[in-house]
Amino acid sequence: MTKVLITGGAGYVGSVLVQQLLDAGHEVVVYDVLYYGNNLPKNRRALRVIEGDIRDTVKIAAAMRGIETVLHLACISNDASFELDEKLSTSVNLDCFEPLVMAAKAAGIGRFVYCSSSSVYGVSDAPEVTEEHPLVPLTLYNKYKGMCEPLLWKHQAPGFICVTIRPATVCGYSPRMRMDLTVNILTNHAVNNGKITVFGGSQKRPNLHIQDMCDAYKLMLEAPAEKISGQTFNIGYQNQSIMDIAKIVHAVVGEEYPHRAAIDILTTPTDDIRSYRINSDKIFRGLSYRPKRTIEDAVRDICRAFKAGELPASLTDDIYFNVRRMKTLKAA
Repeated sequence: MTKVLITGGAGYVGSVLVQQLLDAGHEVVVYDVLYYGNNLPKNRRALRVIEGDIRDTVKIAAAMRGIETVLHLACISNDASFELDEKLSTSVNLDCFEPLVMAAKAAGIGRFVYCSSSSVYGVSDAPEVTEEHPLVPLTLYNKYKGMCEPLLWKHQAPGFICVTIRPATVCGYSPRMRMDLTVNILTNHAVNNGKITVFGGSQKRPNLHIQDMCDAYKLMLEAPAEKISGQTFNIGYQNQSIMDIAKIVHAVVGEEYPHRAAIDILTTPTDDIRSYRINSDKIFRGLSYRPKRTIEDAVRDICRAFKAGELPASLTDDIYFNVRRMKTLKAA
């Protein structure tokens, strides 16, 4: 059992991860600004939720007392969010990162797990993008993700184990659902609009089921120190083109809703040219980690949530869309 602090733990991935860690017997402290509400498990004695901003160094330092591992998930998430307020994104995703790492080290925390992003690779024609591939960020979001990595390594020391994760685009159902991620977007529109719009289509994107993402974070808590200390791991599964993802969604939604009208697939140009195929063999070899779930599984999970009435107003409610929500809140 480990006492874990998760920054951004009430977010899309965090809301699933917290449940998984509690079920595994860990004690969890969630530190989150709660822009998207609190969809975390209720009445769990091993869970404490602190509403706070990670830029508040004093408050988060206090929250770290007695913590053994930090999982740093908090950020202004995805590229489009940077259209809102560049100063906000810079302060949250870059400026406060090193002070956060230093606070964790000063608190005597033993492990710091940083959630970077596979989007740091930008555009690559390489058939397999490994962890040694040059970082060619196309947006401030993935630029800052990459810039934080060397800041973490500066502070690694005996007794302070640091590890960086570069996950693929996550997909699937969460209690704090996002409808602004590729698989989730396409599934939402297939179910509720009867059509799928593909922006571009040829771009390759790596994908990872949300439960597999959480399995990887749990592994970072439990893996032997010598196997993860100072390491960077890609974590992905299926490298698919946007059009191939649309065809998977089309097929699965058709099976889940056999009596509905045929779903159309439309294409339109895009200026989002990010395209890369990540290779995750390093974590497979070193830690025997392999994803167990597919894009098809993610689509079916979302369809089940729609059928159960768990995703009301999924096309219109700001809560499902990071940029819309932050505009509504006038986040600063």
